[in-house]
Amino acid sequence: MAHARISMCLPPDINPTQAAIAYGCRALPKLNQELQSEDLLTRQKALMALCDLMHDPEHVYTAIDIGCLESLKALLKDSNDMVRIKTTEVLYIMTTHNVGREGFLEHDVILALSYLLNDPQSDCRKNLHLAFKHVAQLPSGAQGIVKSGLIPSLVWNLQREEEEIQVLLLDTLAACLMEDSTEALSSRVVPFLKQKLLSTNNDIRSKAARTLIAVSIPLEGKNQVWQHDVIPILVHLLKDSVEEVQANAAGALMYAMVTTQGKYAALDTEAIQPLMGLLDSSLSKARLNATKALTMLAEAPEGRKFLKPYVPIFRILENDTSEAVRRAAKIAIKVIEWKP
Repeated sequence: MAHARISMCLPPDINPTQAAIAYGCRALPKLNQELQSEDLLTRQKALMALCDLMHDPEHVYTAIDIGCLESLKALLKDSNDMVRIKTTEVLYIMTTHNVGREGFLEHDVILALSYLLNDPQSDCRKNLHLAFKHVAQLPSGAQGIVKSGLIPSLVWNLQREEEEIQVLLLDTLAACLMEDSTEALSSRVVPFLKQKLLSTNNDIRSKAARTLIAVSIPLEGKNQVWQHDVIPILVHLLKDSVEEVQANAAGALMYAMVTTQGKYAALDTEAIQPLMGLLDSSLSKARLNATKALTMLAEAPEGRKFLKPYVPIFRILENDTSEAVRRAAKIAIKVIEWKP
């Protein structure tokens, strides 16, 4: 005869580490209440549930509308490591959506997150920098980070963080310095980036060179790149085994060589031949940056004289698949063939 027995095991579709999600429109308000609970386990379970829900931009919109960001900002100061880690994870996931990035700016989350820049938990700092990276994708987000006065701290942390986080930091800095590099230049960003150009990590070398592009846009940046002897290292990176590193190094040189000192520093380190080698790169960005950099060198009499025999190569580039490269090649030919 059969006996009715109740299993002691949880149903297979129940996650004991995650809060039960209420039905429909009550789901997020209930979780927001649980985020404010004095019970640690309740807060942790609510955060675990939010990590899943925030992948949907509609849920992100609702969460911001009902005040979840204020609750999350308060949890950034929680004494429990797991709460801080999961809070930063929720915030990072929210910034993968445009509505989340805009919410960050409206509710001053950038400054609240910045207090965890030196958090002892590396996962917490990683999530923080992922959030900053996504926020900086918006020009207003990059401006928000700059206006929050965080650039000196980000530059300083570039020297202390583990490599995985350094890559994220460089992404954020590259976007922010396109908006305003004044604070970074006064925080010794050029010597720090010079060190990163020598890294054995391919991503760090590539992103450091890309950040130098942003640094070299203002005149002060160009001068510092020359003064700190960064140009010989950039010339060396034109022969790097990674194409992205080559392309970004050529881009940084393109800006650094606008000044007379930059041009002659590049000529002294024999930059022309490795730049010519990039003209047949498979990356259109590398071809474009190399063409523009060579145009800069052609403005110097010595560079123009050296490049005259190579005009046929630039004529081939006039038929390049990229319109930008075609335009740059025409300008290069005009500069090389210019006669006083």
